[in-house]
Amino acid sequence: MKQIFALFLLTIVAAAPSLAQAQLLSPQDASSTGQQPIDRIVAVVEDDVILQSELNDAVAAIQQQYASQPGQLPPIDVLRRQVLDRLVLMKLQLQRADDQGVRVSDADVDQAVQNVATQNKMTPDQLHAAVEQSGLSYNAFRQQLHDQLVVQKLHQSVVRDSVSVTDSEINNLLNSPSYKAGEVHLSHIQISIPSGAGPADIQSAQTKAEQALAAIKGGMDFKAAAIRFSDAPDALDGGDLGWRRMDEVPPAFVDTINSMKSGEVSGILHGPTGFHIIQLMGQRSQSKDMVTEYHVRQIMIRPSELVSAAQAQQKAQDIYNRIVKKHEDFAKLAKEDSSDDTTANNGGDMGWFQQGDWGTLIGQKVDELKDGEISQPFQSEAGWHIIQRLGTRTTDLTTQVARDQARQAIGNRKADQAYDDYLREMRSSSYVKILVPELMDPNAPASPSDDKSSS
Repeated sequence: MKQIFALFLLTIVAAAPSLAQAQLLSPQDASSTGQQPIDRIVAVVEDDVILQSELNDAVAAIQQQYASQPGQLPPIDVLRRQVLDRLVLMKLQLQRADDQGVRVSDADVDQAVQNVATQNKMTPDQLHAAVEQSGLSYNAFRQQLHDQLVVQKLHQSVVRDSVSVTDSEINNLLNSPSYKAGEVHLSHIQISIPSGAGPADIQSAQTKAEQALAAIKGGMDFKAAAIRFSDAPDALDGGDLGWRRMDEVPPAFVDTINSMKSGEVSGILHGPTGFHIIQLMGQRSQSKDMVTEYHVRQIMIRPSELVSAAQAQQKAQDIYNRIVKKHEDFAKLAKEDSSDDTTANNGGDMGWFQQGDWGTLIGQKVDELKDGEISQPFQSEAGWHIIQRLGTRTTDLTTQVARDQARQAIGNRKADQAYDDYLREMRSSSYVKILVPELMDPNAPASPSDDKSSS
């Protein structure tokens, strides 16, 4: 069950009623008046609210995730503040997405359900049952998926126009020593500095980073320290960043990581968004990308208004017999009879390609043939095909793959930075009021949003 909910623990569990509909009544007040405890508002986020029940459900989900390792979690008061902060951030993103007209269809959610089921080796019906058995309603689970998809679309819209990668950037990266260093498995602790932070904000963040590093040096597991101190979105996953190429690592941290050994923890690193502590979990060298390519030609007969499916099949069989039994020229027949406009003028030549480039079915047929062999006619959605495998070769695509990976790595790094800046600006400029004193971070400086009037 941990795998099923790992990506969705911090989303909103149920739709909150409006501020006008909810009442602010603490359990203590309810007890003193003899009333039954009812839900209360713990935070106001722009025009929306977060209820105690939402926070309780999200905290309980985290505790369930770490049921076998409860010692990894911080004290309950710290955990509640961490989870509340992420609920606030989710609310703000959903509101911003709604303002921008970001929409997700039921079909999109259905596909997401299918993906989660597949990842957990279940059918959708089995996933439905597992969700209900866990104590979470299936409708709430779908809502969580919906919200995650909305945030993904918001992310895409934010970075789409702000991130571009040039050939010179790719060349510079490929020529840099860091690119040749292969891949690293990293975990991190991030102590963010709010947008427009003053000296007091920076000092508070640095103090928290020093506390985290001291705890690690004192014997605390890095994952536990990340859960307790980090304010990155992956904090409650122990700060695990997974395997990534060195070119995906922010340049400011590359030199430090290059000097580290597996298992080692860095000192406090000051980056553009705050303070960071990194643990190098492992590293591996770059491998070559060798692929098998096939040289193939084809004749395709497509059914049409004038040619029925049965006639197309018969025509393909007649052409096959003319090639195999009468030894007529394949290329000549392709030019005269093939319905595939992209290859007919070249005698049916499809060029060199990897197995799946022309679709799964053609790839399978090509793999079954020997060099020089001609297939029996076979049917695809496009029509009837006759293919001949002309040759095979092993190609080193390391350089091409490297350029593709470098482009993606640079783009991902820029996108991460752009969206992180977006979230920081959004959080600092939004009205957020924490109404429960024990849910306020005692070490954090007062947020400008807390000083705004709630009237």
